[in-house]
Amino acid sequence: MKVHASMAFSLTFFLRLLGSLALAAFMLLPPNAAGAKTITLKLSFFSSDRTVAYQTAVKPFVDAINRDGEGSLHIDVYFSGSLGGDQKTLPQLVLDGTADIGFIVPGQNPGRFRDTAAIEIPGLFRNAREASLVYTRLIAADALPGYSDFFVIDGTAPETINSRKPLTSLGGLRGLKIRVNNLMEAAGLANLSALPVVVPFNETSPAISGKLIDAATVPAAQLFDVGIGRLTTYHYLLPTSTAPLALVMSRKMFDRLSPNAKALIRKYSGEWAADQYSAAYDDLNREALTKIKADARRTVVEPTDADLKAADDAFKSVADDWAAESAENRKLMSMVEVQLAFVRHPEQAPRAEAPKDDKR
Repeated sequence: MKVHASMAFSLTFFLRLLGSLALAAFMLLPPNAAGAKTITLKLSFFSSDRTVAYQTAVKPFVDAINRDGEGSLHIDVYFSGSLGGDQKTLPQLVLDGTADIGFIVPGQNPGRFRDTAAIEIPGLFRNAREASLVYTRLIAADALPGYSDFFVIDGTAPETINSRKPLTSLGGLRGLKIRVNNLMEAAGLANLSALPVVVPFNETSPAISGKLIDAATVPAAQLFDVGIGRLTTYHYLLPTSTAPLALVMSRKMFDRLSPNAKALIRKYSGEWAADQYSAAYDDLNREALTKIKADARRTVVEPTDADLKAADDAFKSVADDWAAESAENRKLMSMVEVQLAFVRHPEQAPRAEAPKDDKR
């Protein structure tokens, strides 16, 4: 497999009936009784409204719903985890009914979202558009068994390595304690002799300032969202892995909505959202890279051809090892490659077939 480094962010809607849970856990909406004109949904977001993730991924969706759904459907956003929980527990908070919609990080829940590994393999994508569209299409085609309860509406972009210690070459990764988003990214950097540890994005700055870690993988566009850019001045522009993100909503909640409300949510999900997000995110990423390169206080290094080749080899071994684990993994890897070819060359590769019955 030809590997190209990048990162992805993708967003999803948790929409599958979870019949095994108590009915009371899903009574998230009051019945649309006589006189009740507007259904209001609570959306939990882990950080502030100023972050790039919110501005590019969540806000366009919320604004579109609130504009077109005026008088019938409205979303209220609760910032900085004010509804409780953290990135690891938020999926369960959605199931329990504490939040109606949650912005989650699947990489923080590898047991629940095992199949996300196919998107997280380092060296796979070139930019946010590729990662977002492939992720969106695989879930729309029910190709990720761990996502049978979800509906993708968005995606993300490329992580690079940002360090408080000098880092100017691939060799400098040896022994460096690096925050990563997910286990596949960890495997790729471990193959390069780094010491990776999975840390939630909004817990990264305290870990750096407390010298628990030396560096962090994060896209340039989000370098200053939670203070990572303030603590790191060495930026090694080796794209690593994808870091899918998701908006999730219970199927029980979705089923209680009116046909018009369901149609509105579908309208602003899937590839519409992925296209909106990835275009804005890739632009912001380029602007952020230009900004840090122009900052004399920072050391910004592009990997040499030799370092890129060594990293590609290390990342390819992660993909090969994962595919060798099972026939299911090999099939999924093949589907990822097909969808990636379709994104890069629409005229040459077929799109994965969408489900015929309406499970969403």
